[in-house]
Amino acid sequence: MNQNRDKNVLILGANSDVAKECIKQYVKKGFYVVAASRNIQSLNHFVEDNQMVEKVRVLYFDSMAFDTHQKFYNDLPIKPHIVVYAAGFLVDNERALREFKETQQMMITNYMGAVSVLNIIATDVNNKNLERIIGLSSLSGVRGRKSNFIYGSTKAAFTTYLAGLRQELASRNIRVNALVIGYIRTKINEGLKLNESLIMEPGYVAKFIVNAGNSFTIVPNFKWKIIYLILKILPESLVAKLP
Repeated sequence: MNQNRDKNVLILGANSDVAKECIKQYVKKGFYVVAASRNIQSLNHFVEDNQMVEKVRVLYFDSMAFDTHQKFYNDLPIKPHIVVYAAGFLVDNERALREFKETQQMMITNYMGAVSVLNIIATDVNNKNLERIIGLSSLSGVRGRKSNFIYGSTKAAFTTYLAGLRQELASRNIRVNALVIGYIRTKINEGLKLNESLIMEPGYVAKFIVNAGNSFTIVPNFKWKIIYLILKILPESLVAKLP
């Protein structure tokens, strides 16, 4: 008997490449998935193409529209057992320095929108289903570096929020995980000059999300784990010399 048959997963920002891989893997494990995104047309095509119509429900969700988040949650047909916040937005640091609208969109999508909707989900004490909240963060948020400190600051804020949320929900036995992720071969990174040997495939990263355990910080790939540990211990004088 499949122990996940009556459980459901809510994926916010479900149109990302990693999120789509999560949808497929959660369905394969027996979960029912509610996939939420602004681009529901693309998601519906994806669900139909992968013959998952009976296992996935697509809903409209806009991380930037804070005033809609409570209604979105209230209207969910079933309250989630697992929540994955996968929404993300990235622009070049030079562009973000000069165009605050781009910075603002990163702040809202990567952090503020997440806090808005996850606070609503986390404070619903009537939802006895909730077992886990997973947030997709980034290695860019481990230390401030001149090449990406604006984007990195949004991810650092999100990781800190998730750490506190983990403590807040511990008494209810709800686990919180932060996926601290390096380079992925996705559309958000298209056009960037990245080290090919460090690039991970979306399906590979999705496995770490779908199989998240008790650890708060999850860093997929041993190379990125080493980079993560180095970044954590490097003195500021050396961090300043990084690109």
